[in-house]
Amino acid sequence: MEDKLMNTLKIMVLTTLLILPSFGAKAQCQLENTAFKSGEYLSFNMYFNWKFIWVKVGSASMSVVQTRYQGKPAYRGSLLTRGNSRADKLFVLRDTLLSYTTLDLAPLYYRKAALEGSRYYIDEVFYSYPNGDSFVKQHQVSSKGVHEWKQHTLSDCVYDMMNMFLRARSFNPSNWKKGYEYPFTMIDGNKTMSAKIKYNGKTVVKADNGLKYRCLQLSYLEKEDGKFKQIVDFFITDDANHVPIRLDMYLNFGSAKAFLVGMKGQRSAMTSLVN
Repeated sequence: MEDKLMNTLKIMVLTTLLILPSFGAKAQCQLENTAFKSGEYLSFNMYFNWKFIWVKVGSASMSVVQTRYQGKPAYRGSLLTRGNSRADKLFVLRDTLLSYTTLDLAPLYYRKAALEGSRYYIDEVFYSYPNGDSFVKQHQVSSKGVHEWKQHTLSDCVYDMMNMFLRARSFNPSNWKKGYEYPFTMIDGNKTMSAKIKYNGKTVVKADNGLKYRCLQLSYLEKEDGKFKQIVDFFITDDANHVPIRLDMYLNFGSAKAFLVGMKGQRSAMTSLVN
């Protein structure tokens, strides 16, 4: 149950996984940031459908600041999730995700420290770009304290969930057509995975801050046992910020939702706001 709930966390980050071009070496992993600025902060309420009743089970927050990584300017993105006392009776959820990227959004470092139920583990990914390739080191510390390391040299870019959250917000959806799909590769501390995003059109969504926003509706799918499985529908603002407003999660043990409750420090005007 705890493992499946992590899909809800992916959503917070994956709510802005937009249409991506095919990338190769570092020069192609770079992307001009047009969506956020240092100091942005987003907060969410999380709900679970318990016996046909929607119950608030926790909260999540995202932030991004400009800092330095190995002496060079970088963005640091963070995601914190916390279950409340009611949720703790079903499962314990205490996760912290961290990502560093260059100012032009090439991934540099990723870390996830997760306490889910009685299981605590750490994922890390270290990126470098020798000779125009993508070189990644993967590190996972299991709940038993066992360290596992892997390393790969890849001709294509790979992205952790936090880096993808930051970079994908800068894509322009003006030419999207309903039904469009884009495949890509995600990475964590011990594996890579095939995934894709499907664009499902536009709609209006009310957030937990009481406001309504014009949104793009997308679905995130992961490949499992040779087939793509729908994990979540997500709704992001149809403006330059691409802020996630609502998330509908399809879990093996039920369904869950997340709604934006607060935001500050947006780079551009929220032109998607509906009067």
